[in-house]
Amino acid sequence: GKIIDFNTTKPAGTIIVKARSRMLYLVLGNGKAVQYRVATAKKGFEWSGSHKVSAKVKWPDWRPPTEMRKRRPDLPEFMAGGADNPLGARAIYLGSSIYRIHGTNEPSSIGKAASSGCIRMINQDVIDLYARTPIGTKVVVLG
Repeated sequence: GKIIDFNTTKPAGTIIVKARSRMLYLVLGNGKAVQYRVATAKKGFEWSGSHKVSAKVKWPDWRPPTEMRKRRPDLPEFMAGGADNPLGARAIYLGSSIYRIHGTNEPSSIGKAASSGCIRMINQDVIDLYARTPIGTKVVVLG
């Protein structure tokens, strides 16, 4: 990510996702934020709202949700964490929702509407954000 000028009333430490522009901002305070390019939900899977970070996992395992496996029966029930895993290097879980901010094994998807609702980042960016994000961080997703 890169540090940019960013005006917001949200306190430092807040994560703001602007889904339409496919950007994620970590508010630093004093009119600054770290800006990261992300992939967001494809048409029909968009959502907005706010959650608190409920868990953080390095090289997470992946269990595709039932709804996703109904659409894509080819998906495994379980995939161990690692370089081939679609969740990438880190996952930041959002409240009790099924959504996460996570890395990706498809860096070409960044900047696009590509996911089933999760926020994807390139692995080096999600590693950086993960290190700066304590449990309880507020995440605001704007449509």
